[in-house]
Amino acid sequence: MPRFAANLSMMYTEHDFLDRFTAASADGFEAVEYLFPYAYDATELRRRLDDHGLRQVLFNAPPGAWESGERGVAALPGREAEVRSGIGRALEYAAALGCPRVHVMAGLVRPEATAAELAEHRDTYLANLAWAAERAAAAGVDILIEPINGRDMPGYFLNRQAEAHAVVREVGAPNLKVQLDLYHCQIVEGDLTTTLRRDLPTGRVAHLQVAGVPDRHEPDRGELNLRHLFDTIDDLGFDGWIGCEYSPRAGTSEGLGWLNDYRGESA
Repeated sequence: MPRFAANLSMMYTEHDFLDRFTAASADGFEAVEYLFPYAYDATELRRRLDDHGLRQVLFNAPPGAWESGERGVAALPGREAEVRSGIGRALEYAAALGCPRVHVMAGLVRPEATAAELAEHRDTYLANLAWAAERAAAAGVDILIEPINGRDMPGYFLNRQAEAHAVVREVGAPNLKVQLDLYHCQIVEGDLTTTLRRDLPTGRVAHLQVAGVPDRHEPDRGELNLRHLFDTIDDLGFDGWIGCEYSPRAGTSEGLGWLNDYRGESA
């Protein structure tokens, strides 16, 4: 049976952030993910995890100037020192929180970028990921990359699953893996069942995420056949986590009927 992690950046926003751990545990979650831990002391975050029997399964490395619209720096030439500093900081938090995965965001590229500029972005991305994976391997941490749809994040460097897997193969680090968000994948390319059947058996996918398409609410709202997708994931023997990265329509706990039904049916 797939295992689900609450995304505390998008779920339980009716509570202050540090109180979301309590709320997620009360709803039966055993793991959490979120965008960034850096506004909080790692010791306090670890205490929240331990007090509620929760595991930290994912967070993002520092993404550059997030409040100014940046969405990562790993594919941006000239920002290499910032990438390395951010990876160091992320690995410190990963060690404190017992988190085995860190997502490294690529960044935004100008729509008018030339082929030569795009090639430079890719070369920068590969070099930074290789460096990050080497440092993370010593800490027992996987580095993840995630294709993101261009509707929600225009200009994001990495959009398609095949591109992500090509990067992972080219870098060749065993701890560099793909974060497959079914929401983004459905918007960009669809064909989710075939994608799962093709990519999960490779071992290159370390984490899944889910949300309803097209509005990013509860995953049973919209065009996804949730039960079919979860059964496919189960049949393929995926033993990682599925992050619930969606914005509840009207109260997080009130919108968890889809998960409670699935747990009941699979018990």
